[in-house]
Amino acid sequence: MISTRQLRYFVEIAESGSFSAAAERLFIAQSALSRQIKELEAQLETLLFERTARQPRLTAAGQAFLPRARTLLVDLEKAQRLARDVGQGVRGSLRLNHSSTVPLTGQLLTRLSGYLHEYPGVAMEIAQQSSEAQLAELAEDRLEIGLLRLPVLRQHEGLCVQPLFEEPLLLAVAEEHPLARETSVCLAQLRDEAFISIPHRQRGGLSYLSAELCMGAGFFPKAARVVSRKTTQLQLIQAGFGVALLPQCMQEIAPPSLRFIALTDEGCSSTVALAYRHDAGPLVQQFVLHMGLLRSPSPARPAPTGISH
Repeated sequence: MISTRQLRYFVEIAESGSFSAAAERLFIAQSALSRQIKELEAQLETLLFERTARQPRLTAAGQAFLPRARTLLVDLEKAQRLARDVGQGVRGSLRLNHSSTVPLTGQLLTRLSGYLHEYPGVAMEIAQQSSEAQLAELAEDRLEIGLLRLPVLRQHEGLCVQPLFEEPLLLAVAEEHPLARETSVCLAQLRDEAFISIPHRQRGGLSYLSAELCMGAGFFPKAARVVSRKTTQLQLIQAGFGVALLPQCMQEIAPPSLRFIALTDEGCSSTVALAYRHDAGPLVQQFVLHMGLLRSPSPARPAPTGISH
């Protein structure tokens, strides 16, 4: 079988114009170079060079073989580079999903942009999906990266769920709401308010966290006539259907007429986490490292179990 060494030696002789010059450039003995070319010609069953007293000349077969030999070497170099880049996690395609309450804004968008700038060989496919659905997709190896909001309701073996950052929760109300002019409120003031986001028994995330905080203040959030766990809740709040506890980042995608009010209670904050498989390949591992996470995973924080309607 023809070797890449033989191809490289053949091209070097053709380009340098002599066996001696090629041997010097390749740092090998001329006799070893000649032997490799003879073996190549034997495998091709034809001469590639006419040996003359002055310098070797390509035969018709050699002239036909030269451009293809060059192409093979270039393709091989590309294949080697591609394999190396993929193996080192600097080339490939990532599937990334994020929950509706983790919009790609602020520091998260900055980190993603920085990653893609540093690794131009990586493409990313992004979609929106609930936190629990992301974990299920990851467990079944149909997703590489999940961006979700803790807590999560279900645990999945083989997954890492690592906190990325924490941000304050704010009360979101319509501009006509009686609390709209307040600079801060406590949760107890919301006892009689209608909440447009109510926890689902099979889903964790922001709605569970909001309910947990309200219960800590002595009440369970009252459901509005129209509820939503998606970004449409911003429109529902604007329309006056109710209020919601939302992370600070939601201000960046909210209608300008919405009012966001600080909460005075302790613990009114929410954590964005990154989820991926323990056995993730180099591409995912490189992404995780770029996002500034530690190598040792933190366990997923379970959703509260005492919530009931």
